[in-house]
Amino acid sequence: MEIQGKTALVTGAARRVGREIALTLARKGAHLILHYGHSRKEAEDLARTIQALGVRATIMQADLANSHQCYDLVRTILKQGTIDIVINNASIFHKTPFEKVTMEDWDQNVAVNLRAPFILGSQLGYEMKKKGSGKIINIIDWAAMRPYKDYLPYCVSKGGLLTLTQTLALELAPHVQVNGIAPGPVLPPESFTEENKKRLKLITPLQRLGSPDDIAKTVSFLLEGTDFITGAIIPVDGGRHIAPSGEE
Repeated sequence: MEIQGKTALVTGAARRVGREIALTLARKGAHLILHYGHSRKEAEDLARTIQALGVRATIMQADLANSHQCYDLVRTILKQGTIDIVINNASIFHKTPFEKVTMEDWDQNVAVNLRAPFILGSQLGYEMKKKGSGKIINIIDWAAMRPYKDYLPYCVSKGGLLTLTQTLALELAPHVQVNGIAPGPVLPPESFTEENKKRLKLITPLQRLGSPDDIAKTVSFLLEGTDFITGAIIPVDGGRHIAPSGEE
């Protein structure tokens, strides 16, 4: 796919990895739809930065935990024109010790991390299929393949997103390619201490942390590098998914 001139939706685009993905696509000439949940100022700042690159940037707010707002987001996008690329990046990530997991924890993780990508991917993917082309990339997590303790609802929701990626790839073939990226220690939670980060490096085979740019480059590869990959999950995790048992 030629990225220049295409229209791309990036969810959770205002900050962190989503911001880097949006900037990378804009530098390649894509027009951006920047979804945000609560970070309006950051989204507005990003839109101005992108517009200065000579491409369009529109911000759209939606609470992805609310299915009605997800469908409203789809309708608003389609009213503005066609869509070529969907990057389901938005996610919630909260520690939930097993003995303290609540139904609210479960519902929030499933709603944001799985149901929202299903709504956006299936609805916008159907429109792409009708017009004969499009790409969807879901940002998953290496924990979908090797779950870890104290994040049960999160890991299950990301495992569901992995399966959704593969299932949508089948449903939307042959015209729409659907793939996933499974980041590892790329951008630790803001609550992580320096000691937490040091340990994270030690248990990662490549002995270092990655960066949002590593994810953005992988997005670019899946979009413009080849059109012969679909249903794939690419780990970008410094080798965490192959780390010896007991080092997680």
